Amino acid sequence: MLLLLMCTGALEVSQRSPLACWFSSMLYCFGGAVLSGIIMAEAPVAPLANSTNVLLATLMWYLVFYCPLDAVYCCATMLPVRLVLTGMKEVTRTWKVLGGVTQASRKYKDGVFVMIAVGWAKGAGGGLMSNFEQLVRGIWKPETNELLKMSYPTKVTLLGALLFSLQQCGYLPLQTAQLVLLYTAFIVTNKVRMMLMGSSSSPFAPIESAFHKLLFARPLTSPTQPRSPARPRLADPAHVSEAAGKGASGTSNGSPLPSASEAAKDHRGSESSKKTN
Repeated sequence: MLLLLMCTGALEVSQRSPLACWFSSMLYCFGGAVLSGIIMAEAPVAPLANSTNVLLATLMWYLVFYCPLDAVYCCATMLPVRLVLTGMKEVTRTWKVLGGVTQASRKYKDGVFVMIAVGWAKGAGGGLMSNFEQLVRGIWKPETNELLKMSYPTKVTLLGALLFSLQQCGYLPLQTAQLVLLYTAFIVTNKVRMMLMGSSSSPFAPIESAFHKLLFARPLTSPTQPRSPARPRLADPAHVSEAAGKGASGTSNGSPLPSASEAAKDHRGSESSKKTN
């Protein structure tokens, strides 16, 4: 809910259309359950059947957006409160991912990819449905699609869905309780560290960069590409200037040198004058 408040245009929508703001908030809260229900061919409105959760989410939505003096929002932005809320959110993410994987394993016992997809959708549905949620608020930014540029919560949820799916299929020699403890400790520690250090970089960035360079990077030029024909060499400017200097020095008192034909005529005239003498 606090993340939705910090989104572009959320405050304007809350004043212009409270219904659109409420619907957008419910999508952000129950987006994972809605998206996983669509993947499993179940009713997308099934998460709204729990009236207690819907009323609690509605109460938090009203207090965050319409509380006098923004008292609830100001309290929630305090660092100790944010740390507690962040830890609770990451613990909830673990149970959502595990619930999605378990839900898929009931119908598809050996469907690893189905388990990964449902667990990922249930744990990070709010981010995966961000384009539709923005559309409800009157904003359309397809370049912010999570599949094009995944955020840290989406990446860590995908990792959890992969681990829990392998554990459900028996490929990971760990008990469910052990994996829940290890995964929860990992995501809570990383999220708290990122908040305290003020860092938004993903801890998976070095691994992603190495795998991208190893498996998906293309060479700049193809080895079979024909070479371009060699260009003719241009004359050296130093030699050109030297030749021009020599030509200029061949003139005396500003008069040009005689041409070859004139020099031959002078030579013949001198020879004929010698014979006459």
